[in-house]
Amino acid sequence: MPLAYALYLPGFLFCLSDLRGCVGTRNQTGALSRRPRVSRKVPHFQTSYQELLLPNGRSDSSLWKSIHKRINMAFKGEDHLDSLPLPVQRMHLIQVDSVQRWMEDLKLMTDCECMCILQSKPISIEKDEQNEHILSSQYSTCNNLQLLLKRAWIISTELTRIAQKLEKNRWQRVHSMTVRVNCHVRSMINEYNTFTRSSSEEMHQLEKLLIDKCSEFTAFTERCVQTEDEQMLRSMKSCVNETLTTVAQYFGQLIELVLTHEAQNLLRQIDLSDSVYITESAINSLFSLTQEGAHLCRIIAKEGGVVALFKICRQDCFRCLYPQTLRTLASICCVEEGMHQLEKVDGILCLTDILTDNTHSEATHAEAAAVIAQITSPHLTFTQHLSSFLENMEEIVTALVKLCQEASSGEVFLLASAALANITFFDTMACEMLLQLNAMKILLAACSDKRIVDTPYSRDQVVTILANMSVLDQCASEIIQGNGIPRLIKLCRSPTERNNSDSVLVACLAALRRLAVMSPDRLEDSDFQQLVKPRLVDSFLLCTNMEESFV
Repeated sequence: MPLAYALYLPGFLFCLSDLRGCVGTRNQTGALSRRPRVSRKVPHFQTSYQELLLPNGRSDSSLWKSIHKRINMAFKGEDHLDSLPLPVQRMHLIQVDSVQRWMEDLKLMTDCECMCILQSKPISIEKDEQNEHILSSQYSTCNNLQLLLKRAWIISTELTRIAQKLEKNRWQRVHSMTVRVNCHVRSMINEYNTFTRSSSEEMHQLEKLLIDKCSEFTAFTERCVQTEDEQMLRSMKSCVNETLTTVAQYFGQLIELVLTHEAQNLLRQIDLSDSVYITESAINSLFSLTQEGAHLCRIIAKEGGVVALFKICRQDCFRCLYPQTLRTLASICCVEEGMHQLEKVDGILCLTDILTDNTHSEATHAEAAAVIAQITSPHLTFTQHLSSFLENMEEIVTALVKLCQEASSGEVFLLASAALANITFFDTMACEMLLQLNAMKILLAACSDKRIVDTPYSRDQVVTILANMSVLDQCASEIIQGNGIPRLIKLCRSPTERNNSDSVLVACLAALRRLAVMSPDRLEDSDFQQLVKPRLVDSFLLCTNMEESFV
């Protein structure tokens, strides 16, 4: 059965599954992903039950006896442990079944967390604590949206699995999964309605339509389970398919509407608030939404996200928020809608002003360089915005070279060099500017500082810049005079020198072949025969380290 219902899903639901597990990586521009992952450690039995359950480790005999009795009722067969020494008890806990151990841990964790929640629950909110309340509410809203997205991903996955089971006529599985989807949908709607401040009439109508259609879907599949007539099942299958398609359609429309509504709320706060704290919280929430996929970035761009963020970047009172604002802009500008908005608000000119203003912090300059790296990425298929970029390119390139020279950390150098590498791809004039700015010596000097060039990503950017600059005769001569050819050969020959990076290898081979045209006598015959004369792909396979890289 073709998955017809998938046509109605907005697309981001499947992007969510692709993005999970990508936390802590760099994108194509070299920009860092900044989504912290929170981990929760399960407590081990390093202390007695009394110390875990009683406040401050005090042991009250009557209280402990009642608690101990409840534990014994929940986990039968553990009474004999009390008479054993503590090390023996611990040994027994290690040897028990893993599921039983997890249940024991879970019991204690639940008790402790319930106590913490009850003890920290506020009675009232004072007037002078209004700002803190607003901030905590914002973070709660962000967390609730993350929960909503996870629930949406689960429902999307379940709908796909239902279609697969339906194709194989596994009616019992289809019905049980339909019941589960019904529960997930109702839970998602209830959860969203508990934290949303306002919802439109259109949203309420979609919620009702989705719930009714899910109930109808469950009833259909239940009748199919109870029917043994094969001919009747075949006739009912088309109705089930149609209902599944409608459920997926309503579900996709509801999620789209919810995310649009929440993006509008955050952008309204950014646009109207004069408070640094409220604006910062809204920007951080917006950034976390952009990390959930390109579809969310499109929604934010269509709702005016780029316009609102550049408005912040033009107000001196929000200077302290420039880094996170620019970081969010870089994420939104990965989609075409973000680029169009950037062009409409003269975003290139604003970025140029920030990069050339020495009063801004290094963090602000680095995040502005990240936006430049994003909008100049050679992987983008839309380049209408680059016409205005060419008008400011000289100032931008000069500022980026200066940022590379003065970078105090590897991340700052990576963002600046990534922007320069992308710029050299679409105009040879940029290479001429780099030559006049003595960029080659600056980049090679940075490579000798392992504190600055500390990842293969940074080396990849530097070698890419040199490879693109080598098309100029004067630049190629400087690379040769600077002993660049032996360094490139070493990077090609030694996987450890390039941290087993294939992209660095390709850039080195490309640069070496261009330099060999001008100065073939600088290469030994073996290097020429293996690195220059064959096809690029053959040289690449020869130099590639076949062992798996864990870098």
